Amino acid sequence: MNHYMKNNNIQIGRLYIVATPIGNYSDISQRALNTLKKVNFILAEDTRKTGLLLNYFHIKKKLYSYYEYNEKKNTTKFLEKINKGYNVALVSDAGTPLINDPGYRMIKLCREKYLNIRIISIPGPCSAIVALSISGLPTNRFCYEGFLSNKKSKRIKRLYELKSEYRTIILYESTHRLLKCLYDIKNIFGKKRYIVIARELTKKWENIHGDYISNLIKWIKLDLNQIKGEIVLIISGYKKSNNIKDKISSKIKKTFFSLKKELALKKAINITANIYSIKKNLLYKFYLKNKD
Repeated sequence: MNHYMKNNNIQIGRLYIVATPIGNYSDISQRALNTLKKVNFILAEDTRKTGLLLNYFHIKKKLYSYYEYNEKKNTTKFLEKINKGYNVALVSDAGTPLINDPGYRMIKLCREKYLNIRIISIPGPCSAIVALSISGLPTNRFCYEGFLSNKKSKRIKRLYELKSEYRTIILYESTHRLLKCLYDIKNIFGKKRYIVIARELTKKWENIHGDYISNLIKWIKLDLNQIKGEIVLIISGYKKSNNIKDKISSKIKKTFFSLKKELALKKAINITANIYSIKKNLLYKFYLKNKD
């Protein structure tokens, strides 16, 4: 498995990015197993979880912890080991490394500085792609967002930015925050947005359920077991509506009708249109359909 440089015959190791199962150990590839058996050591996001996987397949290998909080500090150290001839595998807790997991700094530094190190991907499962493939929503174009921010203000800001995203949206969400996130999506995207929740993929308790967001929230509240485990949300993309009511938010309506009580129709339309940067003609059509 060693790699020899042609110029000066210096032995250089290889960096293997190895995908592991997202739940069902049977999903690991033979190539992944062969790689994990042959490398000198393994970098793991959580050595305990990776240790269980290795024990299951009777693989004895030195494990080093490589996670979010030590990634920056340890990247150069491990790349130097590879440069000296060690072959290294990088794995995450589950699925494909770097997809919302540590590893980006290491690959970036390889591409910028350690050009002699060959990076080899050992492909395999990824929960975002697994969920998308069975969601029933469009798969030809999609937008992967990972986890939204823990902070409500940042989460809401990002959701507003995604509101008009026409591609299918993929989110990861944690158990304790799922309902809060769904309420935020409902308030910003509207109650008619279709969402598929994929939970515990490939595991014994796998569950995939899709519905309009209002119904989805009700379904979850009837059985809070539905928020346990690893969760992926697949959200239908924005569809442009021809319905005037859908184009005018409740905030705009409230402002317009408040002004209409005090001012002439034309002035109320002009002021509202200027405040929210919408077409006056759209407001006038809305008024004609709802003046009663």
